[in-house]
Amino acid sequence: MLTDIRHPERWSEGLEKIAWARRFMPVMAALRSGLSLDGVRVGLVLVLEPKTANLALTLRDAGAEVIVTCPGRETMDDVAAALVHEGVAVLARSDADRAQDDDLARRMLAQRLDVLVDDGSRVIRLAHAEDRLGTLKGAAEETTSGLRALRRTALRIPVIAVNDARSKYLFDNVHGTGQSCVMAALDLTGLDLDGATVAVAGYGHVGQGVARYAAALGARVIVSEVGALAALRAFHDGYEVRRLVDACPEADLLFSATGEPYTIRRPHLEALKDGAVVAVAGGVQGEVEPGVAGKYRLLADGECVNCAAAEGNPIEIMDLSLSLQALAVGHLLAHDLPPGLHPLPDHLDERVARLKLDALGLELDQ
Repeated sequence: MLTDIRHPERWSEGLEKIAWARRFMPVMAALRSGLSLDGVRVGLVLVLEPKTANLALTLRDAGAEVIVTCPGRETMDDVAAALVHEGVAVLARSDADRAQDDDLARRMLAQRLDVLVDDGSRVIRLAHAEDRLGTLKGAAEETTSGLRALRRTALRIPVIAVNDARSKYLFDNVHGTGQSCVMAALDLTGLDLDGATVAVAGYGHVGQGVARYAAALGARVIVSEVGALAALRAFHDGYEVRRLVDACPEADLLFSATGEPYTIRRPHLEALKDGAVVAVAGGVQGEVEPGVAGKYRLLADGECVNCAAAEGNPIEIMDLSLSLQALAVGHLLAHDLPPGLHPLPDHLDERVARLKLDALGLELDQ
């Protein structure tokens, strides 16, 4: 079996974590019996932790041959070992650097994949740039920043825009990423947000979540935006709205939540007070301008703080997002879609929401 992992002996630890996560993923459990993927080869490029491992195992149980890869900073070695123990091919090591990550992705792409499930569209873009699409019938992309990059790419395969499903962005981006990024920053620094000032660059769904959870913990929140409607929404949601360079001198914690490179630049970093903390929520490579010296602390080397330095979003939230990914795989295989970005059909989005309501014991009115 195709495998390159760091600690194969740690499989039992990983299985315990996967089993724990499975207890809180009722939507995925409900979908498991309805998926039929016999003879299909699926590549997963997701943060490698217990929640995403359950997606890999669900696809395997549906008959697919699954190959998983993941950047080193986002790989849990015990979970990788557990998947290998369960018969899933894994090409992911926590000690891999960026060049090694790309080499592992190339090894996965060489396996004649039918469908690729991506997070950040890194491998989808790599496959296009290096002409490694091969047998791919299509792909699914989970993130805001990943889709933004794909909208600037001349796609030669169909890609399902999973992030644009309401069951994803209304919950994963706002509640999941908002909570997990704020909590990751606090775990890494020991900051007390009660009475602290948090500046948030960007007021999309992720920025809304970061602002909400920071404010809930007692922080004064200042939002910076380049869009008039987003800035107005932040104001009506009760936050101060300022230019980022004016907010930075007061910030104890600065979040970049745009998914755009060079959001936080030299003037912003130089304006920070001594001891300020900088973190990226969601994000892309280079969202914080590199190489700018200062007395601030940059968390997770400027990578997505909840994935690179913590365990990602809450299980119950990711149950929705990963279930959408599973349905996207089935949809791609069942339909001959033309190249380009495609929405996940509304009935599949609605199905995930209804399954979650059923699991919660909540009823809809007539």
